[in-house]
Parts: sequence; structure tokens; C-alpha cells
Amino acid sequence: MINIMKLMVHEERDILTAGEKKQEGSKVMEQKVYKVMRGAGAANISVGVITLVMGIVSGILLIVTGARLIANKSKILF
Repeated sequence: MINIMKLMVHEERDILTAGEKKQEGSKVMEQKVYKVMRGAGAANISVGVITLVMGIVSGILLIVTGARLIANKSKILF
């Protein structure tokens, strides 16, 4: 009976110790989550800027080539 009580007390200490480790571990996990979120946010911003620049450049190219076609339509022979 005494051995069982000692074992139970020992297991409770392990549970408490494990619980304390989980609290410290949760801080580490929170830090990892924040790092992942920071990386994802940075990637989203960079992709957004690249998309915006590509959109503006392609729009300008379409306008320029359309204007050149209209300006040179008299030179087209069929």
C-alpha cells in the first residue's frame, strides 16, 4: 500500500512537472507561431507588390502597343 502511495505521489509530481514544461513549451510554440505568421505576412506583402508592379507594367504595355497599332493603321496593307 505504501509503495502504491509513493508511486501515486511520484506520478503526480511528474504530471505537475510535465504541466509546467508544457506551459514553458507553449511559450516556445507561441514564438514559433509568431515567426511563421511574420514569414507568411512578409511573403504576402512581397507577392502583392510584385503583382501590383506586374499589373501596372502590363497595363502600360497594352496601352502603348494599342496606341502604336492605331497610329500605324494607315500603313497596314491587305
